[in-house]
Amino acid sequence: MFENLSKKLESAFKNIRGQGRLTEANMKDALKEIRLALLEADVNISVVKKFIEDVQKTADGEKVLDSVSPGQQIVKIVHDALIDIMGTKSVPLNVADKPPTIIMMVGLQGQGKTTTSGKLALQLKKKGRSPLLVGADVYRPAAIKQLEVVAEQAGVQSFSLGENANPVDTCVMARGEAQMRGCDVIILDTAGRLHVDDTMMEELRRIHAQVQPHEVLFVANAMTGQDAVNSAKQFNEALPLSGVILTQMDGDARGGAAISLIEVTGCPIKFVGVGEKLDALDTFHPRRMADQILGMGDIVSLVEKAQEVVDKEEAVKFQKKVKKGDLDLEDFLAQMRQVKKMGSMGDLMKKIPGMGKMLGPDMDSMNEAAEEELKYTEAIILSMTPKERHRPKIINGSRRRRIAAGSGTSVQEVNRLLKDFEKMKKMMKRLMKGGRRPRGAGAGPRGIR
Repeated sequence: MFENLSKKLESAFKNIRGQGRLTEANMKDALKEIRLALLEADVNISVVKKFIEDVQKTADGEKVLDSVSPGQQIVKIVHDALIDIMGTKSVPLNVADKPPTIIMMVGLQGQGKTTTSGKLALQLKKKGRSPLLVGADVYRPAAIKQLEVVAEQAGVQSFSLGENANPVDTCVMARGEAQMRGCDVIILDTAGRLHVDDTMMEELRRIHAQVQPHEVLFVANAMTGQDAVNSAKQFNEALPLSGVILTQMDGDARGGAAISLIEVTGCPIKFVGVGEKLDALDTFHPRRMADQILGMGDIVSLVEKAQEVVDKEEAVKFQKKVKKGDLDLEDFLAQMRQVKKMGSMGDLMKKIPGMGKMLGPDMDSMNEAAEEELKYTEAIILSMTPKERHRPKIINGSRRRRIAAGSGTSVQEVNRLLKDFEKMKKMMKRLMKGGRRPRGAGAGPRGIR
């Protein structure tokens, strides 16, 4: 999302890196470029003004350290200012002293409220909670049916009084329903409109007054930019919003909404949607977001994602097989699928500190190539029999021709996979035993070069 903003800021920093020290003149030029970068990223103009003032004030009072270049110093100042404007730290959900905790989801139509409700329910379920998804949108065709499908996919319970019911009655009755079913969290999926109107706001106010939710979360599509900021401001004037969820943060938008929302509404961003799947909802961390904007990666999120998707028992078994040298293509396929669960190669590469700068403009094309490699590698292995996967050495010429035909690849590509796999096995065994890396073992099988 912040790719364009990152490039613009990097350009501003590059111009000051060659300077011997921070001066009023070079700071003025850098701030001008930073201001333009933020405005082009669709950051609210009042937020840009405050941001530049804060950076200017900090830079004026900053003592230049001998060990730090002017470029490094301005990056640090901008980094700290971004963290400050996006909320300093992540803010957890409010939890009721006595269950159930009631979460009211609000926002305009088409912003992803229903899917986001399911994502939030799944996340809470993983944390040991028992959510109840409540369909209170009786206006949008098939909205309640969609909620029921999402609830089934998330493995949680759902409740509604049907499309002809009063939304306020549905939300009120959900509390008793949750208690009967043993649910300790209620997520109210309320109706949206194509634009803010008095009728919608009055209905939301009545729901709020009747159920007294512990959280009122405004759901906005990050792709809509300043429209999301303006809508959030209107909702915040009508309801006491407690937080924001930004959807489609993985999209090709300018990213200004994420930087503007907290300053304009005074509400923290609590979660961000980073994909279409139900598990693609992340806690919003201002420091990690600032790191990504400035091209510093996000290694913490990468580790957390790995811990979430990797099966620990399988990982231990894999390590033992590597040590013994018993690794086969079935094991490699399983590990490759674990990596794919963590997201696209592009997302993973961007989270590695310095990777974006190192690869530069070639990063996107390299990511696409890596995705293709993984796809073909999987196709080749799946075209093998179980016996061939466990004992690759039995794969002779005729078997290789059959595997190539079945996977839509060439015999040469099958040969390369088998050759690289053997190299990787030897290298991993040597590394696990603490030995030196074997000569010529720089490449792994297709997809992990």
